[in-house]
Amino acid sequence: METSTLPVQIVQSGLGSLATYLAAHVLLCLVPAFFIAGGLAALIPRSAITRYLGLGAPKAVAYPAAAAAGSLLAVCSCTVVPLFAGIYKKGAGLGPAVTFLFFAPAANILALTYTGAALGAEFAAARLVLSLAFGVGIGMIMALIFSEDDRVHASEADSSFAGSDRLRPASFMLMVLLVALLIAGTLKVDILLDSYASVTLPIHGMDAFEATLHRLIPFDSAKGEEGIGAQGVILILLLGIIAAVAPRGLGRVDEGFNRWTWAALALVMLTLAVAAVGMQPHANGVALHLTGKLVGVLATMAAIAWVAHRSIDRFEVQQWLWESWRFVRQIFPLLIVGVFAVGALRVFIRPEWVEAMAGANSVLANLVGVVFGVFMYFPTLVEVPVAQMFLSLGMHPGPLLAYLMADPELSLQSILITASIIGRTKAWAYVGLVALFSTAAGLTFGAWKDGTRLWLLGGWLVVFLVALAAALYAIHRRNGPMAKAA
Repeated sequence: METSTLPVQIVQSGLGSLATYLAAHVLLCLVPAFFIAGGLAALIPRSAITRYLGLGAPKAVAYPAAAAAGSLLAVCSCTVVPLFAGIYKKGAGLGPAVTFLFFAPAANILALTYTGAALGAEFAAARLVLSLAFGVGIGMIMALIFSEDDRVHASEADSSFAGSDRLRPASFMLMVLLVALLIAGTLKVDILLDSYASVTLPIHGMDAFEATLHRLIPFDSAKGEEGIGAQGVILILLLGIIAAVAPRGLGRVDEGFNRWTWAALALVMLTLAVAAVGMQPHANGVALHLTGKLVGVLATMAAIAWVAHRSIDRFEVQQWLWESWRFVRQIFPLLIVGVFAVGALRVFIRPEWVEAMAGANSVLANLVGVVFGVFMYFPTLVEVPVAQMFLSLGMHPGPLLAYLMADPELSLQSILITASIIGRTKAWAYVGLVALFSTAAGLTFGAWKDGTRLWLLGGWLVVFLVALAAALYAIHRRNGPMAKAA
């Protein structure tokens, strides 16, 4: 790397990471997630959340419910954060909310299936068991450490816009359709990915434009990197137009609908449709493919619009849209900063360093896997082929599992966003616990792969958990009198 080109490479990598992320992942992942979070805040009664996830809910109900909800969503750490913000704002206890935040990107059904197919059933089983055990453990530890804050949060949880303590069927149906929109846009199955018809538009030069983009923003698909094409540029332009229109439309929708509101909603629907269509530039024009994903996205958007218009009170729709915009305003700027920073940092980190340092199952090697997961963040499922590459290059299975545990959880942007929701102290405590448990998971799995007997590993794991629980209990007892005195 030449020093004279270093600043250019930093900016190029940062902008490339941001452009790729906006084009490939924000639209069909984050946009539905923001509307789901807004619906949780505006349409779902607080009691519907607190009954299963609240501070007073039985632990035997709250933590399995949080993990079960997370297992159904094939989302990355950035996408799950708005959902985490929605349930936490509505009264979920810190512990179950954190379990959901951890488990959803790490061990959802699609991630486990893909892990098993690419790396083997042993990796998938280890990822499931350890993610479940450690996700519940991290949630319970967070609830114990910040028990006083959790009680204050429970008493102050926002119950605005919840006109009834009962969940109305129309609100439930709207939330189901929003989740269906998220699934239709992100699930990678043949029925959604296949093309059922195509048409070629006589727009020439798009293939040359896309080749120029690939030269300006180079990428290596073998490393899990994704480039930006002509369709991505179109989507980013549409996002820019939405950013100009939305503050006047969605930002003021609590005062009533206006023409900017309808323009913003129309642009959002158009952008999601463009993101779902298959677009392939070639010498004779641009081929547009009617994919199952496009059909699913269009059908769910139409159903959402119909239910919102016919079955939801107009004022509640206003509050739903306003809450969704509030989450966008709170989270999206931090997301932009974080994604750019990760792209810039990639210039300084070489994968071969990680390979050289993570060839054995040591504490340092597993920590390297965790740190690599933070600063070389890949969207959900992309971390699996990257892990497959490192496994073939000699990375030990232990550090590799530590990477698979940390990468979906601890991206720089998700850390920034989580801190804005629950505070910096809680966010960094969560980061530390994820790093600690991911390292422990890697050491455990790596030792088993090296031939250590399961009963011995289980004994050491129990000793580790008991020591950690004793330390936390001592901290809790020590802070108890101080909290009461304050």
